[in-house]
Amino acid sequence: MVLANELTPSVELIGITKTYPGVVANSDIHLTLRPGEVHSLLGENGAGKSTLIGILSGMVQPDAGEIRIKGETVRINSPRDALERGIGTVYQHSLLVPTLTVLDNLLLGVDQGWKLGRDAAKARLQEVSTLLDVEIDPSSVVGDLALGQRQQVEIVRALWRGEGVLILDEPTSMLTPQGAEKLVQVVRRLVSNGLAVVFITHKLNEALDLGDRVTVLRRGKIVGEVTPAELQNRSRAQITDEVLKMIFGEKSDASYAAFASQVSETADETFRVDHLSVEGSGPHPVLDNVSFTLKRGEILGIAGIDGNGQKELAEVLAGQRHADSGEIILDDQSIQNLSIAARQAKGIRYVTDDRHGEGTVGPLSIALNIVLKRVGEVPFWRWSLVRHSSIREFARKLIHDHDVRAPHEEVAISTLSGGNMQKVILARELALEPRVVVYNKPTYGLDARTTSLVLASIADQAKAGVTTVFISTELSEIVSICHRVAVMYRGKLSEPIMVRSGIELKLGALMTGSTTL
Repeated sequence: MVLANELTPSVELIGITKTYPGVVANSDIHLTLRPGEVHSLLGENGAGKSTLIGILSGMVQPDAGEIRIKGETVRINSPRDALERGIGTVYQHSLLVPTLTVLDNLLLGVDQGWKLGRDAAKARLQEVSTLLDVEIDPSSVVGDLALGQRQQVEIVRALWRGEGVLILDEPTSMLTPQGAEKLVQVVRRLVSNGLAVVFITHKLNEALDLGDRVTVLRRGKIVGEVTPAELQNRSRAQITDEVLKMIFGEKSDASYAAFASQVSETADETFRVDHLSVEGSGPHPVLDNVSFTLKRGEILGIAGIDGNGQKELAEVLAGQRHADSGEIILDDQSIQNLSIAARQAKGIRYVTDDRHGEGTVGPLSIALNIVLKRVGEVPFWRWSLVRHSSIREFARKLIHDHDVRAPHEEVAISTLSGGNMQKVILARELALEPRVVVYNKPTYGLDARTTSLVLASIADQAKAGVTTVFISTELSEIVSICHRVAVMYRGKLSEPIMVRSGIELKLGALMTGSTTL
């Protein structure tokens, strides 16, 4: 690692403050990004990480404070301005156009001169690829690339204009263990060449493994930092305990493990899927002869890289998508042809991964979002009249029980952080007396504490007899909460196996196309 403390800082944030109506997102932030250093940034949902990164990347303008790049005071007016100043960002959600080639994606939005110089662009791609120590074919269509390869292209694009600061926002959330390891190698190569890397993650071990320095935000303020010397000289247990206290306060309930209780061998078979298939427009079926059986109170984990049919399976089970063939059986009765409402009446619940576009109605209040699936029902409606007091009372109880951080139940749900929005969705679905719940990445983008609360809630429901399909890209969560696990790859579902210690790498192999455990 370059001796970062002897060099001019790549970026300095001095007294950065940003407020929104009713919320202080960042309060007097002082942060230094040093060349040759990975700076891990931790904090709960709503701690202010996204706003801070928005300011660094030119998406958000601060209300107060100063930004210095290599000692010079600047104003970052836009994302393009940030790129031209050598600050590139790789976001949680890919910004690549899947139907275009790698080179065309890299040329999108650049100056006219670049558009006319494809040879020069190929040379720049080769230059950055060499820096990363990866091979990227400029003529490959992005949609045909594996997720890890797409992320490499995102990093290339972030470094396209210059190599000063690279911001990685939850970069391993969709990667296999093998893909995550490759990313670590890429990051280490970048810092050895003098880049400053900001590594945003909700995974504490990941932050400590990769970070040369760790900064913690809580409620818009920096509450602590772990220096390189401390990371080298103190035990992992000591640092972990200290960081958890920074994130959550003195009393932390952020850890979770082995939530799942044993399922009785005599438990009734509750839910069965037989040979479900859905044709697709590509070379492979969206769902290809998917079958599994679940007992009452069992949690089945379904792992896989996004785009291999998990979302489509969840939508078919919930009734949002029609299967071309196969059966879905609940208590020995087919529900295959039932509507969404009819399935809900039988106790089928679905927690979508699209909390903004599908799970909520942004302009409506938290209270109204909580009763969206109970329109017309007593006690919230009576004689076709809305009973606002009953809705508000019910919403306040769920907000309290599920620790939703919101000023009150009448604020628009779109004003909440992603984690708090997810808590509202879970509260709504689990309050409807579920019998079978299908979760599609219920903890995606959540901090460690919120993840712990969500998983504990799912486990408690299972102990009470709720049957669960738990779709996730987080193998650590699947192993800790599920009784059995299967992997989806190109629409096929592997044979479910009992969860056991040390199966993560084998599951990772299945996620990339291996046919054996």
